Amino acid sequence: MSQEKNSQTMKPLTAASKLGIYLPATPEEFRNSSFTRAQLDALRNDPPEWLTELRRTGPFPRDVTARKLGVSNSGLQRADVADALTTAEIDTLLADPPEWLTRERANFVAVREEADRVKAKDADRRAASNRPAKNRGV
Repeated sequence: MSQEKNSQTMKPLTAASKLGIYLPATPEEFRNSSFTRAQLDALRNDPPEWLTELRRTGPFPRDVTARKLGVSNSGLQRADVADALTTAEIDTLLADPPEWLTRERANFVAVREEADRVKAKDADRRAASNRPAKNRGV
């Protein structure tokens, strides 16, 4: 006799994170439930109206807000942006960027460029170390 396999469940915060939504903005029923992978997939594949609306207008969690603004999560923290922002608030910031947003966007680009430079340098170093050594006067 085989026992039925128990599905692992995830907490609402984990499910919200995987869906890219801000947990406090979800319906109470969502916040008080646990989810299986199948239930999460069902929400992804056939989202209810509240989920569609939340994804469209927000408020968004910090990582989504940062991505939409083109800054890092740390940049939002440095700017004291503590609350989740809505699409309208993000659009307002992008339309007339405050000094902190301009600075953080430039910083984000510089950090990305440096990371790309280091990655390319490491790749070149690895490629060079994998080349066969030439005969050295032997």
